[in-house]
Amino acid sequence: MVEPDVSFVIASYNASAFLADAVRSALAQRRVVVEVLIVDDGSTDGSRTLAQELAAGDGRVRTLRTPRNLGPGGARNMGIDAARGRWIAVLDSDDLIHPDRSRRLIAEAAASGATMIADDLLLFDDGGRGEPSLFLPARRAAAPAWVTLSDYLDETRMFGRAPNLGFLKPMIAADALRASGVRYDDRLRIAEDDALVIALLRAGLRYRLVPSPLYFYRKHGSSISHRLSVADVSRMRDAGDRLRQELASDPVLARALRPRDRALTRAVAFTHLVEALKARRVGAAAGLLVRHPGILPMLRMPLGGGLRKIVARVRPPAPAPRADPDGVLFVSRQRLIGATNGSSAYLLAIAAAVRDTGRTPHLLQPSSVVFGRTPFYRLLPEMSVFGTVRVDGAWRVGDRLIARDPAIWRAAALGALGGLLRRAGIRHRLAEDRPLPPSISRPWTRDALLSVARHARARPGAVIVDYAYQAEALPYLLAPAVPSAIVMHDLIHTRADQFAPGDDTVATLDAAQEIAMLGAADAVLAIQTDEAAFVADHVPATAAIRVPMPATGVAAPQPGADDALLFVGSNTAPNVIGLRWFLDAVWPLIRAARPAARLDVAGTVARAFDTAVPGVRFLGLVDDLGALYGEAGVVVSPLQQGSGLKIKLVEAVAHGKACVVTPTTLQGVERELADAVIRADTAEAFAAGVLSLIDRREARLALGTCALDTARRHFGPDAAMAGLRRWLDENMGLPAQRH
Repeated sequence: MVEPDVSFVIASYNASAFLADAVRSALAQRRVVVEVLIVDDGSTDGSRTLAQELAAGDGRVRTLRTPRNLGPGGARNMGIDAARGRWIAVLDSDDLIHPDRSRRLIAEAAASGATMIADDLLLFDDGGRGEPSLFLPARRAAAPAWVTLSDYLDETRMFGRAPNLGFLKPMIAADALRASGVRYDDRLRIAEDDALVIALLRAGLRYRLVPSPLYFYRKHGSSISHRLSVADVSRMRDAGDRLRQELASDPVLARALRPRDRALTRAVAFTHLVEALKARRVGAAAGLLVRHPGILPMLRMPLGGGLRKIVARVRPPAPAPRADPDGVLFVSRQRLIGATNGSSAYLLAIAAAVRDTGRTPHLLQPSSVVFGRTPFYRLLPEMSVFGTVRVDGAWRVGDRLIARDPAIWRAAALGALGGLLRRAGIRHRLAEDRPLPPSISRPWTRDALLSVARHARARPGAVIVDYAYQAEALPYLLAPAVPSAIVMHDLIHTRADQFAPGDDTVATLDAAQEIAMLGAADAVLAIQTDEAAFVADHVPATAAIRVPMPATGVAAPQPGADDALLFVGSNTAPNVIGLRWFLDAVWPLIRAARPAARLDVAGTVARAFDTAVPGVRFLGLVDDLGALYGEAGVVVSPLQQGSGLKIKLVEAVAHGKACVVTPTTLQGVERELADAVIRADTAEAFAAGVLSLIDRREARLALGTCALDTARRHFGPDAAMAGLRRWLDENMGLPAQRH
């Protein structure tokens, strides 16, 4: 039998409400071998039967049973003794973990030499009323760091204002744990983890803390850590007394322990005070306040709770967000303001298809990076396809979104100044045009992940993330059972061989990285046949669904005007490089033969061209592309790398246009469109293809007729979205209005 990398030990006491989700999150760990040991600690609610069912369904799960209720420490000791893994990980029966937690922590431990390693907690409220939050303070969130015994003692004070590191859930190297001889103190029902960590630090284990929020800590009324009794704190005080005696010979540690001891003494006194107040023993309560005046500020906790109850009677709290079983949450980090570029048009088409099924698409953009250097923008009418649009770090005023981050406004001002300097011919570092990294592939920040958790509290029926880079958002929905899909757009790892270093507009991935990202979802929505085939071959556990760009064909082919050419594209590397090649190598040949030829360039690609080109109009964003398509005699698509114009190619043939394209443009749609366009491999062939159409209306009409017929047959909305509709129905059921 293969030795597990990680043994998850779950102490289970009356945990039937959450146990299955906790076990599933442990079993879902990626790229590690795991086992799960469920130790039933005398449950009376059916948890034991549930544990046995989970074990019967997966050979990686084993069940144990304590002879009597031992408490979490005693139950965990039994699990540790039975564990076979190289690492021991404690998982509370009501919590969840990120699917990459084990792999990431083990990798950090291997690199640093740690024998005990923990991560940040994402705290979430089971009732959905409280906002999810992160646990570690800002000073701990910057980078991985060591935790010494002195550090730990200083940061584990009862009822302190700073986060108590005793709440963390470290993974422990099994060999080091066994060599230390340390086990849980089964006399403790509260703070047993804290006592274990102190004992292990004293035994010489090296404790590493990683600030990534990979452990999802559920807060609810029945959590044992939320209930303190006099007996509990008395046992903790006894453990503290023993520790003080054991550390007395070390002046440094003894000094570090004193503030913790004082906090524990106050906690004991405070617990007695609460008990006295509950029993209405006013004299005893007053005596405690006289002897321990430091506990007076701690009354803010019960008083605050009582005040909240009184307020709730007068003004009931806002209800917890309700599940939205017919809602589909889209998570995107591209600036989505409308169908302004191919990738935006494609995502909006998918959202429209979702709405056509009777479901409601919602958009979440969990980071203000979508603003770039533009501090405000307007949502175009097509954005109304979404039931809600939420952009983190933005104010919404009507159809306008305004950035709240002053850094974005500062960047906008510096960008405008640089543009003025460049136009004036002034050489200065401020005039340098430094493009920002693409927002879709920026590293995820803790705040952005927290935004996903906060905005996803109203459980959707499914989630669709935009580009593989957004796969990291999926675990932070805190709903592992919700079906998920990734909009693929392109095979990112193949782009590295197509672009010179620094030319591409998205961060590169290698094949292994992209496969891992695509494997994080239940399904991949692939725009091309080749992409769907790649997923089927390399990510077999993920459903590969071909969802081509849908196009509603015009009523009749449009031959357009003689000498009128059109190029449509956004400001991405494939479009910029392709258009530059066309203007440098092809356009002079066309103009030499047809001096009256003119080219309209529509879309943000115009921003990459500062100098005028004879016969070329750079139009920028155009409100009505339909009119431009109608006027154009020939649509050109001179792609040299990537796949940036494929969506625009489908759009062009759906407008019944005669198109001249490069082989790169046709990649992935050759079978559908090879006979519906003119394909040209070289600059000379491309110019010849354009010239064969530029003054021949009948030739344009014939090719446009073929293009329109092909578009209707292969890219009509019903055909294009059939796979998506089927996936939604199979995984979400029929929406309420269609039952």
